Amino acid sequence: MNHHLIVKFWRQPLPDKPLMTAIESELKAVLGDTAVLDGYDSRGDEINLFVMTDDPKHTFRRVKKVLESRGINEGFSAASRLVGGAKFISIWPLRAMRKFKLP
Repeated sequence: MNHHLIVKFWRQPLPDKPLMTAIESELKAVLGDTAVLDGYDSRGDEINLFVMTDDPKHTFRRVKKVLESRGINEGFSAASRLVGGAKFISIWPLRAMRKFKLP
């Protein structure tokens, strides 16, 4: 798998640890062998969820359905990059208002 899909949660309230664990569990079931969860990091005012995949846009559509089923409809963005790369390609929202970056 040659891409990282990063889903950034940035709007308060951020998902707490039990919710992130539940989301990860649900994503493992939904994504199957098409993607691999690569953990998440939490830094003050944001949480970044990392997913390894060959098709970041398709994987994000599946991730987004899981988030929406949990009532998370806003307050997140997504981008992808080649594994080890520094340049992000914005995926969500469709018209990104700000440049995607990791702390």
